[in-house]
Amino acid sequence: MARVALVTGGSRGIGAAISIGLKEAGCKVAANYAGNDEAAAKFKDETGIPVFKWSVADYEACKDGIAKVEAELGPVDILINNAGITRDAMFHRMTPDQWREVIDTNLTGVFNMTHNVWSGMRDRKFGRVVTISSINGQKGQAGQANYSASKAGDLGFTKALAQEGARAGITVNAICPGYIATDMVMAVPDDVRAKIIAQIPAGRLGEASEIARCVVFLASDDAGFITGSTISANGGQFFV
Repeated sequence: MARVALVTGGSRGIGAAISIGLKEAGCKVAANYAGNDEAAAKFKDETGIPVFKWSVADYEACKDGIAKVEAELGPVDILINNAGITRDAMFHRMTPDQWREVIDTNLTGVFNMTHNVWSGMRDRKFGRVVTISSINGQKGQAGQANYSASKAGDLGFTKALAQEGARAGITVNAICPGYIATDMVMAVPDDVRAKIIAQIPAGRLGEASEIARCVVFLASDDAGFITGSTISANGGQFFV
């Protein structure tokens, strides 16, 4: 029987590539999204992957949303915590709301989602949790104290929870992408993008499909002895 995979933020960008990659690997995939109904509908039409709308920042919404996914597809075996937002500002100008919104989605959202599938994974003695962190959670970035803190927090969460899940057959890992050729990155001015690429030893932006392939491996049965780990997929821009 095919594993059931749930991808948050799974209808656009890196999340869409992950959803497609897991489907191609034989999983039954559900893609969560927060607000862009048009993009989600287009993604569903093009891929056949069902989409489910809720905010990962809301614990009860996660609980109800996961219940709907499981009623349609079956118990969630694989959770990909990909949903994330930015509210960039230099720290002296950052508002409490900008801090709270990013932490609530990028860090608390990972708790909300994982907590609502954890018991089922423990009962079934199998689970895969993969969280998409960021290079900026490893090295920090000016203007992103909120984002960098949330993504660094995701790594601490991963390492701690991996130790709890190991004996129950659950692996918990993270991926830290560098700069990826998503719509957001490609929309920046050419001269700014050129400066970004100049900092990457590989000499190019990453592709969303490259992150998806990392996820597919970590979600597979072949990765059962890998837990608490972080894959840095950044073209050599930063080493831990």
